[in-house]
Amino acid sequence: MKEFYFPVRRNTQIHCCQWVPEDKPRGVIQLVHGIAEYAARYDELAKVFTDHGFVVVGEDHMGHGKSISPEIPQGCFADGWMTAVSDSYRLLQMTKEEYPDLPYIIYGHSMGSFMTRTLLYTYPDAGLKAAIISGTGWMPKAVLRTGRAVCAAEGKRRGMNNTSPMINKLMFGSYNKGYENPRTPVDWLSRDEAEVDKYIADPLLGFDASIGLAREMLGGMLMNEDKKNLDKMPKDLPVLFVSGDKDPVGSNGKGVRQAYEAFKAAGMRDVRLKLYPDGRHEMHNELNRRELHADVLAFLEDVLNK
Repeated sequence: MKEFYFPVRRNTQIHCCQWVPEDKPRGVIQLVHGIAEYAARYDELAKVFTDHGFVVVGEDHMGHGKSISPEIPQGCFADGWMTAVSDSYRLLQMTKEEYPDLPYIIYGHSMGSFMTRTLLYTYPDAGLKAAIISGTGWMPKAVLRTGRAVCAAEGKRRGMNNTSPMINKLMFGSYNKGYENPRTPVDWLSRDEAEVDKYIADPLLGFDASIGLAREMLGGMLMNEDKKNLDKMPKDLPVLFVSGDKDPVGSNGKGVRQAYEAFKAAGMRDVRLKLYPDGRHEMHNELNRRELHADVLAFLEDVLNK
């Protein structure tokens, strides 16, 4: 894995990772990670892709991983949702310059799935070959608006760059409730206890997001559900939704199906959905992750051969 940086605002650099196959590459996959994690955590998944001939890249979003500074500390999303999405797009542009003739696929997970959905309609001419949307969801607009109002009030009281136990509880506090006798506070991530324990032990994972980051993510989710934005997506882009059917972020499959149906209603011609029985939030870290690998690789073979 190669690491590099590119400079952004507020004296901060965005940290990036790149994995390159041993043989001549046949495509590029950009990973867009979730909240309170970082790109290098996807090393196992990236190696699955490099073993099948793909270059893999990913950036640590601002306030995540090694993309932090005194101006943008861990857990902060300074300068907003669209700026974070533009960082992902900048990495896309840089990688396309390096590999101009290779088909380009984007793979977004969790918060990264919502960022990917924003990228699809903000940059419809990005030249993507396909998109994979993992661990996504769909929430009633009234709930999202209420959440943003609560964040605004808490931010005024505490400061947007600070955390709020109340906001954190509202966002994540119910995620373990669907599981009997949870072993840890983050059992909702995966049934693989070793992966859960690794998550807990890593200081760069699972931190409380700032109030501002929470507000921005809820705003991004609102934008993603706007029909006018959905209609801007490139209609011929193949999209694969993947999720566990016991993932609370996707309302145990219900929210994922709503997103899938919204894409179809927007005129997307090739939208596919795979829900994995008993799978939780991080299917790429689940007990049956090889099933996910096989399905994603089959999807990639299909779109590349068209």
